[in-house]
Amino acid sequence: MFVDVAKIRVKAGKGGNGSVAFRREKYIPMGGPAGGDGGDGGSVIIVADEGLRTLMDFRYKRHYQAENGEDGRGKNQYGSDGKDLYLRVPVGTLIKDEETGIVLADLKTKGQEYIAARGGRGGKGNVKFKNSIRRTPRFAQPGTKGD
Repeated sequence: MFVDVAKIRVKAGKGGNGSVAFRREKYIPMGGPAGGDGGDGGSVIIVADEGLRTLMDFRYKRHYQAENGEDGRGKNQYGSDGKDLYLRVPVGTLIKDEETGIVLADLKTKGQEYIAARGGRGGKGNVKFKNSIRRTPRFAQPGTKGD
């Protein structure tokens, strides 16, 4: 069966939250902050591929979501970034917005990419807010949502 039109929904990953943690060791009386940053969320990227001829893969699965970023942890450990999700489409595919009908991208050449949904940014941990006046910040930044 030849499928020429497909309607899909894509969602990028959310960025991980920053961590609020403090360093506590036996011989260090004033340890200070030790919260790591959250990881960035994954993006949804559409790639033109010469090996495909139809949009049959998108007929049955219509919802695609990239991986979320991991939250930061104590001991200055950063969260890992979410993996990007690559969707392969045939060369010559037009990508349109469903609501407005505007053409967002025309993938004419092999390997051409279009970022359909950009991943969210990871939040900062309490180490990033430390300065000479505020020595032990008790807050962190949350991660942002993806497209």
